[in-house]
Amino acid sequence: MGNISSAQSSSPSFPIDSAFELPSPLPSWPSGEGFAKGVIDLRGLEVFQITTFKKVWTVYEGGQDNLGATFFEPSSVPEGFSLLGFYAQPNNRKLFGWTLVGKDLSGDSLRPPVDYLLLWSGKSTKVENNRDQTGYFWQPVPPDGYSAVGLIVTTKAEKPPLDKIRCVRSDLTDQSEPDAVIWESNGFGVSSSKPVNRGTQAPSVCVGTFTANPTLACLKNNKFDFSCMPSKVQIDALFQAYAPLIYFHKDEKYLPSSVNWFFSNGALLYKKGDESNPVPVEPNGSNLPQGEANDGLYWLDLPVASDARKRVQGGDLQSMEVDLHIKPVFGGTLTDIAVWMFYPFNGPSRAKLKLVTIPLGRIGEHIGDWEHFTLRISNFNGKLQRMYLSQHSRGSWIDAPEIEFQSGGNKPVAYASLNGHAMYAKPGLVLQGRDDVGIRNDTGKSEKVFDTAVRFRVVSAEYMKEVEEPVWLNYMRHWGPKIDYGREDEIRSVEKIVVGESLKNLFRNVINGLPNEVFGEDGPTGPKLKRNWLGDED
Repeated sequence: MGNISSAQSSSPSFPIDSAFELPSPLPSWPSGEGFAKGVIDLRGLEVFQITTFKKVWTVYEGGQDNLGATFFEPSSVPEGFSLLGFYAQPNNRKLFGWTLVGKDLSGDSLRPPVDYLLLWSGKSTKVENNRDQTGYFWQPVPPDGYSAVGLIVTTKAEKPPLDKIRCVRSDLTDQSEPDAVIWESNGFGVSSSKPVNRGTQAPSVCVGTFTANPTLACLKNNKFDFSCMPSKVQIDALFQAYAPLIYFHKDEKYLPSSVNWFFSNGALLYKKGDESNPVPVEPNGSNLPQGEANDGLYWLDLPVASDARKRVQGGDLQSMEVDLHIKPVFGGTLTDIAVWMFYPFNGPSRAKLKLVTIPLGRIGEHIGDWEHFTLRISNFNGKLQRMYLSQHSRGSWIDAPEIEFQSGGNKPVAYASLNGHAMYAKPGLVLQGRDDVGIRNDTGKSEKVFDTAVRFRVVSAEYMKEVEEPVWLNYMRHWGPKIDYGREDEIRSVEKIVVGESLKNLFRNVINGLPNEVFGEDGPTGPKLKRNWLGDED
């Protein structure tokens, strides 16, 4: 993705000078309605995803890693389509991006601007003896009833031709907001943008262009009938192509299992006021209470008998099955495959105090741990764009060039942290804290590994009539009991072995600043009660 042509010379070499491609060619996806057809109709405006670019201007300082950024004009635009804006990316990674171009199907969806506003101009000071190093940033001035959705960059002081770009009829646009900073210098900066309205029902469409201040509009899918979303057969093919390999730490004692294995091996349903009479959960969860709200009346727990309890705590990798939630994103132009994993038990946390690692007793322990990652896929061509990894109450997106792939294919690799099961893109230590003090998240390769393509099932896709949700998915109560293990007592016991008052204070401040999800005292809830079930990941 992101082929480059350039006439510039005598410039430093950066990662962006080469384009990133997935390790293997895309397969031929099963035939279907509108998925991977190359174009998507937003009702009167047809859009196409451009992934080839011509380099226009590069700045060699500022921005991420102080390496600057490069600005591109989309190239290889199909006949009948018009530019909506240019593309930009930091120089510190390989080129991998896209922008949308538009085709007017209604006769009045697109119009040229009536003028241009010069937002900024400047030179890159790190390149000598190179002509045309001044960059000019132009914002289209739209005609009445239309909105600009992208900017233009040139290397000349003259305004660009009015027919260089198109503005979009305002009813086909929506509000956007800045996302990641691409580059900034001396009070001027540009960033990628994303729609303000995000989620499975939001029609807003990301254009893939960049924005400055004020933020430009995004597009809106006024059709949004899910016709460009993948079918069940196509989802199966997509997941087989991109299903990650999950590595667990070599010392991991608390592995995942399938939900049905958890139920079949002694999981108990408790009811408030009748705690002395727990009910065994049916293997398929058919006796779990249903409902749309967590009323606090029910919770699940491990078996009572100590041997059975210990066995279930350890999970069962052989039974593990990942559960897929299929979500339309950005007006149905992208598909999110949210992949949920269940752990019967979350193990205790460990603290790092400079050079010393200290167990934190029972802090971090809880029953019924749900974790997930998300694959974001283009509905224009079926190409993997990004992967989201959940990390306790938060998480992070990584773009395809930053993903570690299995040898010889397009399947990502991810790492589950020891005991806490947060997901990370690379092996090693991630510290929740500061100044070398905090909660450890250790990951690494080991023989404990699961290929998610082996056992998976689609458990929810609102637009697919053939997908029947399992009963347990609509259990909206806690998947574990509320635990009161005396967090303060546990912290004091650690402080007793910490040398130095300043280190003790730093340790306590770090611990007190961690989210409640790290401690797990309230008992976790299931996937449908997570914010990202209907919303975006960020």
